[in-house]
Amino acid sequence: MEVILLEKIRHLGTLGDKVKVKPGFARNYLIPQSRAVYATAANLEKFEKRRVELEKIAAERHQRAVEKQQAIQAIPAVTIAAKASEEGKLFGSIGVREIIDALKKLNMDIEKRDIRLPHGLRSLGEYEVVVELDSDLTAQIKVIIVATG
Repeated sequence: MEVILLEKIRHLGTLGDKVKVKPGFARNYLIPQSRAVYATAANLEKFEKRRVELEKIAAERHQRAVEKQQAIQAIPAVTIAAKASEEGKLFGSIGVREIIDALKKLNMDIEKRDIRLPHGLRSLGEYEVVVELDSDLTAQIKVIIVATG
């Protein structure tokens, strides 16, 4: 099934690209999220009329992401305190939610879906966590986990 992308999507294409995707991906994700429209002649004509507006929106979104990236890089590290054993193993794990809570205390507005954490952090120490701000823009946050009491 062919669709016209209304924004840049990683591993798929950029604004205005006509791409071939699986029908379920288009019906269940791209079109309901307003990230694409069916590639019909009428939709192609509508898209060309709105192209400048969509490019402006994409540029504004990218600019906000760049500003957020600079703010994140200005933070030396995020420290999270958790209960741990004497060997340094955590009782539980530190996940995306705890990292977001720590960032909110620093007045950073990061969404859960933006943080790339393959698995929970289960021991004390320093970790590098990737934040995906835009489809091609990322930032690294140093997360330090320390033991409480």
